[in-house]
Amino acid sequence: MTDLRMLPAALAVWVAAWALTGPGERWSGLAAGLVAVVLVAAGLGIVFLGGPGRDGLPVSRSRRAMTAWPAGHGRRTWLVLPDGHPQPGRDARTAGPARTARPARPAAATVLVAHIALAAACVLGVTASAHVQLTGRAPLAGLAEQRVTATLVGAVVSQPEPFAFAPGAGQHRWVLAARTVDARGVESAVRAHVQVLSDAVPRYGATVTVSGGLRPADPGAAETARLNADSTAEIRAPPSVLRVLDTHRTALLDVTDPLSPQARGLVPGAAIGDTTRLPDDLSEELRRTGLSHITAVSGGHFAVVVAVLTLLCSVARLPRPVRVLVIALASFAFVLLVRPEPAVLRAAVMAAFALTGVALGRPSQAVPALAASVVGLLVIDPWLARSFGFALSAAATAGLVLLAAPLAARLAPWTGEALAFALAVPLAAQAACGPVLVLLDPSVSTVSVLANLLAGPSLVPATVLGLVATVLAPWLPAVAGLVAWAASGATWWIAAVAHRCAALPGATVPWLGGPAGALLLAALTGLALWAVLRRGPRRGWPESWRATARSGLRQVVRETLRGTPPDVLREPRSGGSRSARAPRPLTRARFLLLLAAASAAALVVALAAPRLAARSGMPEDWQVAACDVGQGDALALRTGPASAVVVDVGPDGPAADRCLDQLGIARVDLLVLSHFHADHVGGLRPVLAGREVAAALVSPVPEPAANAAATETALTAAGVPVRIAGTGDRGAAGSLTWRVVQAGAGTGANDSSVVLAARVGGLDVLLLGDLEDAGQAALVPLTGRFDVVKVAPHGSAVQSRALAERVRPAVALVSSGRDNEYGHPTDEALDLYTGVGAAVVRTDECGTVALVVRGEEVSLAGC
Repeated sequence: MTDLRMLPAALAVWVAAWALTGPGERWSGLAAGLVAVVLVAAGLGIVFLGGPGRDGLPVSRSRRAMTAWPAGHGRRTWLVLPDGHPQPGRDARTAGPARTARPARPAAATVLVAHIALAAACVLGVTASAHVQLTGRAPLAGLAEQRVTATLVGAVVSQPEPFAFAPGAGQHRWVLAARTVDARGVESAVRAHVQVLSDAVPRYGATVTVSGGLRPADPGAAETARLNADSTAEIRAPPSVLRVLDTHRTALLDVTDPLSPQARGLVPGAAIGDTTRLPDDLSEELRRTGLSHITAVSGGHFAVVVAVLTLLCSVARLPRPVRVLVIALASFAFVLLVRPEPAVLRAAVMAAFALTGVALGRPSQAVPALAASVVGLLVIDPWLARSFGFALSAAATAGLVLLAAPLAARLAPWTGEALAFALAVPLAAQAACGPVLVLLDPSVSTVSVLANLLAGPSLVPATVLGLVATVLAPWLPAVAGLVAWAASGATWWIAAVAHRCAALPGATVPWLGGPAGALLLAALTGLALWAVLRRGPRRGWPESWRATARSGLRQVVRETLRGTPPDVLREPRSGGSRSARAPRPLTRARFLLLLAAASAAALVVALAAPRLAARSGMPEDWQVAACDVGQGDALALRTGPASAVVVDVGPDGPAADRCLDQLGIARVDLLVLSHFHADHVGGLRPVLAGREVAAALVSPVPEPAANAAATETALTAAGVPVRIAGTGDRGAAGSLTWRVVQAGAGTGANDSSVVLAARVGGLDVLLLGDLEDAGQAALVPLTGRFDVVKVAPHGSAVQSRALAERVRPAVALVSSGRDNEYGHPTDEALDLYTGVGAAVVRTDECGTVALVVRGEEVSLAGC
């Protein structure tokens, strides 16, 4: 039986941690007191409802006789007297009829109170922990609200990673566990995490001092504040263990550098979770096909590592204590090697429970181990309740533990045991993780089960060979290079599966986003699981069907290839006449025709269904649309029923592609790339792959150079004619006319943005790109009144009052990401455009929006 007794406590702790790290953080002290009262009351309830009886054995408060048991089996002998009280130790011959008995099970009320007591104790732990940690964060949080300049000292507790949207090139983002803060001449002790953006790349585990301007973090974030570093200095090196492991990480990157692009990214990703060199297109394909877990080290990687070590220890015939010690030390080193991310911590703690059970000779059960791991980690760090990585890891583990075996049992009669288990694992993980994934990306992958089924066998060799190469790389780089090359064979198959499955029509289906979408998907998944699991396994296909299908299929294929009708479907050769109800003979031509018709119908459905589903909710007569692509720009100006002029394509990822699908755009008459920052050109490849692009107009200033070169390469590979924009350029597409008001007028990428004016559907539209002070000032004498303005840049505080008063739009579109790193849009920008009479429309609040012109009225759709 599956032991679910810890699940209510784990769920209660998760809810409490989520509330206390968000809206309820001010009430953590009061909450701790209330939970303590509940815990005391529950303890008293247990004592009065079902406390221990005589001799320390629990008995019911009822005076009924106890349940009889057969004699023997080493149980204590009880005598049940006529009044119903058991008396131990009296002789049966003097006390009347006797029988052996066991105490009755505790009453349901006692069990309920015990569960409440356990949950209350766990919630009290997480509440007290949150209260203590919030108290330690308070001084730094106050300084961040005041946006002061400060100097912090602490340890680097996350692996520095390149930050794509940093204002400067080559900047990295990492987390500092701050221990002291010096601001306004006062030094204070703190215990808080700070997200740092810096040019320097500190070593993981080093103690550093960093100076810069503090900014408040997003509500509910694990970090207390954000800091854009002006200077960073290492004052103490990392511990020797971390330095050794860093050497292995760096050496693995060195030995995989000569390999193919997919291997340079996937071999380190599958071995140690390093995705810094993973190609963007491959990363997107892994995400679309549900294979991202291959580069996110968690339970699967731990299972591989522990299984291999257990096998080696068994071959070496090591005694049990030595095996446990070896596996524990190796697991600890593996955690440090891949960095203790939330999913890694969950897997490590569960592995610790399993090793403890092995050491004691009592193997632990998976569900209690998972629940205890969740409780323990949330008590240590309540902010893990808001981590998507932690949520996905816990959900996937719960799905595999609770659903894989029942699903395999239902599938086995139809598919065979091996294939049933192979299908049940990705099905269980998809069912458990689907509602969480919808919160990250409002879409559902329809190919994840197929992709995991095909790619799953390659994960073990990719991980094992990658780790062997990691161990050997510092000492035997030549041998490590050969091992990494062998691992690249496994990763090649994974990349091929991801590429092919992602290219299938309807690989992802749009879904309702946010909590409502997650709840809807969870309800539908639960309903489907209930329908499948409510009955026991069936007998499967009748054997007569299987035999007929096998023989019939063989004969159809054989005869079709020979060019003659199959015997089983052929008209009688002689004697008698064919019955009036007999089916017509299936000739080869008719067979191929039916196959082609079925394939065409399936293709039409697969291609049309996702696009029709995506377009639901967006009016057919929209004229101007601002796509929700996060922190970036992507706008569309309608030129025909399925065509548009598109200005910018947002950051890396499929967001702009999905938006154009939602708008029904199959052809881009003109693609305008205002400048080459990643938040404007990052989504180019999916847009090019999803539709025909007739021509492109790009900024005359190729900065940043790497982005400009990548953009040129992508456009050339897609066969798109490219033209450098110049002030005064003009053209038309359908009923739309456009002209370049300004291009390359300033210095730097932002001030060199292509400023486009267009007239579409009776609206005059001005798109400002990311112009800053100089660019906006230069634009003032070149413009007049416009109906719609795209505010630059993303609603930052850098705004020209003279330009806003000159343009005086009726609608101001602000394209920015929800909870973005920069605080866009700022109050200054919103107040400025509201003050000149504009209705401000924000994609971070509304999502994708469109302006619709009907008669003399302009209306807004999507908000």
